Amino acid sequence: MTAAQAFAWPYPTLSGDRPIVIAHRGASGYLPEHTLEAYSLAIELGADFIEPDLVLTKDGQLVARHDYYLSGSTDIADHPEFADRKKTIDGREDWFVEDFTLAEIKTLRAKQAFPGRSIAFDGQFSIPTFDEILSLVAEHEAQGGQQVGVYPETKHPDHYASLGLDFVPPLLKALERHGYQDRDAPLFIQSFEPGILKRLRDATDFRLIMLVFPKNEIDFAADALSPSVSLEEAAQFADGVGPSKALVLDSSGKDTGFVKKAHDLGLAVHIWTMRDDRLSAPFQTSQDEYAQIFRIGVDGVFTDFTPSGVLYRGLIAAGAKDKAP
Repeated sequence: MTAAQAFAWPYPTLSGDRPIVIAHRGASGYLPEHTLEAYSLAIELGADFIEPDLVLTKDGQLVARHDYYLSGSTDIADHPEFADRKKTIDGREDWFVEDFTLAEIKTLRAKQAFPGRSIAFDGQFSIPTFDEILSLVAEHEAQGGQQVGVYPETKHPDHYASLGLDFVPPLLKALERHGYQDRDAPLFIQSFEPGILKRLRDATDFRLIMLVFPKNEIDFAADALSPSVSLEEAAQFADGVGPSKALVLDSSGKDTGFVKKAHDLGLAVHIWTMRDDRLSAPFQTSQDEYAQIFRIGVDGVFTDFTPSGVLYRGLIAAGAKDKAP
């Protein structure tokens, strides 16, 4: 059986298409996250989408970092010229992206953010802008590579708004510059903050994803999710939801019914985060975890290890077709 034949098997997704594999922060299981090198490797490894988390610099430029502080993923502590830029936000003393111009950010180098992963590439890669990421994708496709989608997350837009920095204009202008025009574009925009998604819904027909995670035990009511948006409410402005794994599988690895409820409302489900080196209980192997995730019908997976998502998606589809009557 060929891979193409395996992928022809109908998946239990909202559309019946195969679930997408989203390179979480690029190929972050192998290289420092949110670098052009990590995104490029993810594309080479077969990701359908790459995910840049976006934050804003002092001069209003979009750059890729998971956090709005810098110490965890860059070498800023080794830059004495920035020693006096430390401040405290929400109890955390750190250096924050908002206090640096793009030119200053470009003097920093990325480092491994996850304990236990390789630090061999620390200090080698710069911090990319959103424009640079979009150009990387365009260059790949211009050279005959497969189409690769982009899946940006707007990080802390309300915080930046309080500083007079608005995510929406630079985000939409960058997308326009690179030819992303409508909901058929290979693009999803995600956020944990519903306000910016509602603004984007009014301004564009790009596909939007509301990110959610459980506050405590599994419950799909608005007051049990963070942010406090029910699936019914999300369906009014979003095309899908991005739940943590804890919302779709319980502690024993069983289906919670979240995916079906979302699908019944017309919402796609893209779950986070699949990590080969940090499996959810009770799974013993990545293949077992992926098998259960794909079996319940998720429409996409965020993964730090792109090859695993691509491999197990194909193997599970092939196995399902072989067992079909």
